[in-house]
Amino acid sequence: MDPAKFSRKLWSARKQLILMLAPLLLLPLLFIVPPKEGKCLYVVLLMAVYWCTEALPLAVTAMLPVCLFPTMGILPSKKVCPQYFLETNFLFLSGLVMASAIEEWGLHRRIALKVLKIVGVKPAWLILGMMITSSFLSMWLSNTATTAMMLPIANAILESLFGNLETLKENCKDKSDPEGDSRVKMHVLPLRIINLSEQKNLEEVRREAEYQMKVWKGFLISIPYAASIGGTATLTGTAPNLILVGQLKSYFPECDLINFGSWFVFAFPLMLLFLILGWIWIAFLYGGLNTRLCISKHDERAAAEAKAKAVIDEDYKKLGPIKFAEGSITFLFIIFAVLLFTRDPKFVTGWSVFFTKGYVSDAVTGVIIISILFFFPSQCPSLRWWFDSRASITPYVPLLSWRKAQESVPWNIILLLGGGFAMAKGCEESGLAVWIGNHLQPLAQVPPAVAVILITAFIACFTEFASNTATIIIFLPVIAELAIRVNVNPLYFMIPATTGCSYAFMLPVSTPPNSIAFASGHLMVKDMVKTGFVMNILGILCVSLAMNTWGLHMFNLHIYPEWARPLNASSATVATHAIVTMNMTG
Repeated sequence: MDPAKFSRKLWSARKQLILMLAPLLLLPLLFIVPPKEGKCLYVVLLMAVYWCTEALPLAVTAMLPVCLFPTMGILPSKKVCPQYFLETNFLFLSGLVMASAIEEWGLHRRIALKVLKIVGVKPAWLILGMMITSSFLSMWLSNTATTAMMLPIANAILESLFGNLETLKENCKDKSDPEGDSRVKMHVLPLRIINLSEQKNLEEVRREAEYQMKVWKGFLISIPYAASIGGTATLTGTAPNLILVGQLKSYFPECDLINFGSWFVFAFPLMLLFLILGWIWIAFLYGGLNTRLCISKHDERAAAEAKAKAVIDEDYKKLGPIKFAEGSITFLFIIFAVLLFTRDPKFVTGWSVFFTKGYVSDAVTGVIIISILFFFPSQCPSLRWWFDSRASITPYVPLLSWRKAQESVPWNIILLLGGGFAMAKGCEESGLAVWIGNHLQPLAQVPPAVAVILITAFIACFTEFASNTATIIIFLPVIAELAIRVNVNPLYFMIPATTGCSYAFMLPVSTPPNSIAFASGHLMVKDMVKTGFVMNILGILCVSLAMNTWGLHMFNLHIYPEWARPLNASSATVATHAIVTMNMTG
């Protein structure tokens, strides 16, 4: 057989081969590692391989603990199955349903256009407006939905600024006129017919087109990056944040430091800092930072900017006045955020004190608010309608229907979260986390502040090639045990790892937002690698700064807490319950 043809066949059947070979290749673990820990490690690595290669759908792989843990004697099914719908899953579901209602009535588009009207139309300011809008929406919507919604808006503005993209690409080419004419017509910033007296020479045309292409790329690349950054600011913004909460409750039931309010107070300033630094880098790299940023000039670019502003104004005007449904969603959304934030923010007394201690959680708050969406009317109620015999009888339409929720909520992510919690429970009950921790003792010599940078960098690199949800599920138990082994507050390692999972900027396959932007056809892999490499470094430095400044004081990271007891009773001899002062600088 032709080797080339055979290799193509192998590639086409790679997923089936991985499905069959991975269980066989991992079998030696059952004989090398202690019995129960070895079985759990076998399942964890098998799921890791399937997740990283997507040999099975992610949600299907997430359900493997339901069949493998009981049959291999790791964990009974009555302990495995409840992990798939913990209260953390209900909180995540609440965020997804609220996002569905926002998308249903177009509130997200009104927010986006309003922000763009405020920031102005100069390229750097527009990039900032795109990033602010994307990050804010991503705090509540999914990163993927935010990117998919923002890209068409960006393309409409770009076309009003620079004209047809294909013409722009043609003008970027370095070529000479075969008929000896050194002048060409160019679709410069204003879309109008250019008189011969206004034509530029070929070199000037090419340079201007290259500048415009750079700005175009800057627009497109800023949206998925801002969506990934924005998702870190709230617990419901991205799945890894909720996995952190779920695994904390599993490993450290007495730890109540992380909730919606406390996470927001920590993560929102971090998000803002990273967003500003990211904007400066993207605007610098793609030509948006220049004297035009603050100085108005009356030239062709100014004319194009005026046209872009007109496009934004026109699109916003088409939305018309705020409808009753939009106002209702806005009101409920604000109540949703305020109640989550004020339930138990730690720095002040929250409203949860009015209820039995430990009974009301963020999940309860979320479900209360989203339940209202399914019966609150989308049209303004009127008493006159009841007494007007000539009024039309129209069906009652709530703000959100269950059919719409079913269609728009990614239920596979709910299963993925559950699979992560089930895996964490298995690692805890089997003693695998403790066994791994025993082999991480050499890392105790690394100063904790340096370890934070190394952990964040490693996770950020790993998540470039694997799902961020799968990445944090795999590594969080190991990181928790590592913290116990080196007598460091577990949050000091677990929070940076969780945040670093969202910092996947270098490859189109790293996250769905990156893939959506890349699929537009205007970006190249080298563009994302060049921009994303520096973005990763900036993110790692920002996380390190946050952990060693305001995070240090918010979560008392300088002490080893009482709640950080061993993950398993067998580790009681190596991890103490006493508070041990930790030298943060090594």
